[in-house]
Order: sequence, then structure tokens, then C-alpha cells
Amino acid sequence: MGWAGFNGGDPYTANTDSSMAVLNTNICAATSLLVWTWLDVIFFKKPSVIGAVQGMITGLVCITPGAGLVQGWAAIVMGILSGSVPWFTMMIVHKRWTLFQKIDDTLAVFHTHAVAGYLGGILTGLFAEPELCSLFLPVTNSRGGVYGGSGGAQIGKQLVGGAFIIGWNFVVTSVICIVIGLVIPLRMPEEELLIGDDAAHGEEAYALWGDGEKYDITKHDTDDTTHPRTPPSGATQVV
Repeated sequence: MGWAGFNGGDPYTANTDSSMAVLNTNICAATSLLVWTWLDVIFFKKPSVIGAVQGMITGLVCITPGAGLVQGWAAIVMGILSGSVPWFTMMIVHKRWTLFQKIDDTLAVFHTHAVAGYLGGILTGLFAEPELCSLFLPVTNSRGGVYGGSGGAQIGKQLVGGAFIIGWNFVVTSVICIVIGLVIPLRMPEEELLIGDDAAHGEEAYALWGDGEKYDITKHDTDDTTHPRTPPSGATQVV
């Protein structure tokens, strides 16, 4: 709902452009979720709830640059690509590239936002529809590459603009991290990392009962004798 709000609210008025933005946001997100889930089933033989959520997020990120500027069929194409390209970088490239293994990115933000966002910017330059552009953009004769004319140049502008933002974020974020690092550590000590979130926050992230969580009598024991407990079993259990 929030994503539909800021994509649909971007024109600051209720019009054709804002309506298309809301519709395309849902189309792209749903398509991306399905594609990501299909890829999980095809290659890993089972769907994943976390994977489905990742696919939804990549679809939302990808459609944001052009939510009100592309037609519905283009939103579907963008959903197919946003559900597959970030999936490939996360599931294949990330696991094979040593550099990625050295970076703390628990939520896979690089893949869901950097890859999907840059992809969305490029695809906006490809699929932006001239009439929708005229309803929203102050620059006249704006169009995507598939519509000919000046559209080819727009793809180049999207590539250069995205590259500039990447460079800007890299420099500014690095400066911010260096300054923060002078005040407090940016990374937890190794011994606390081995313990996990319990060490810093007193709670476990994404800990579902029966999904790798250790049984702790101080947290889980009750006086309920009417429902005898059985020890957890399965491949996910920590022995």
C-alpha cells in the first residue's frame, strides 16, 4: 500500500498518470514475485516465502522510475526482468564472487535495490510511452527507445544518470560511514557476530519456532502439562 501511495502520489494529483502508476506498480510486483518463485522451484525444487518477498521487492523497485510512464504490457516485461536478473545476481553471482562473500548484506539490498533500481531506470528509458510522458514530464518530446525518434538517446541518458547516482552514493555513503566509524564501531565484534542478534538486541531475527531455533527451557518451558512436547526434528534443526 505504501509503495502504491508514493508511486501513485508522485504527480501530486489524481489523473491518468497517477492511475497508471498504481496499476503498473501492482502489475510489475506481482509478475516479479511469480517469476522469482518459478525460478526457485525450477532450480531449487521448492518455493520460498523469503524468495517470493524478495521478488516482490525487486518488482516494486524496478517499476518505480517509470510507474506512470509505461503501458501495462511494459510493466509485465519489467516484472519478468526484475524477477530474473536480480535473482541471477543474488543466487548465482553472489555465491560465486568472492568479493560479495566479504560484504555484510544480510537483506540482499544490493540485489533488491541497486540491481533492480538500475534495471528499472534503464527499462524506463526503453519503454516510456510518449503520451504518458507528456502528461507528467516538463521536457517535451520525451519517449522511450521502442517508440523511435529521440528515444534511443533517452536510454543513454538513463545509463549515465544511473551511473552518476551510483558514484555519488558510493562517495557520500563512504564519507558518512567513515565519520560514524570515528564515533562508534560500524561492525559488531566477531564473538558477538557468532552469537547473533541475541548478543546485541536480546532477540533473534526471523526466528520461527522449529526453523533452526534451539530449545531454551528458560524461554519455552511452561506449566502446561496437557500438551506434551515432542523434540523438534527435520533438516533445519540445529543439533
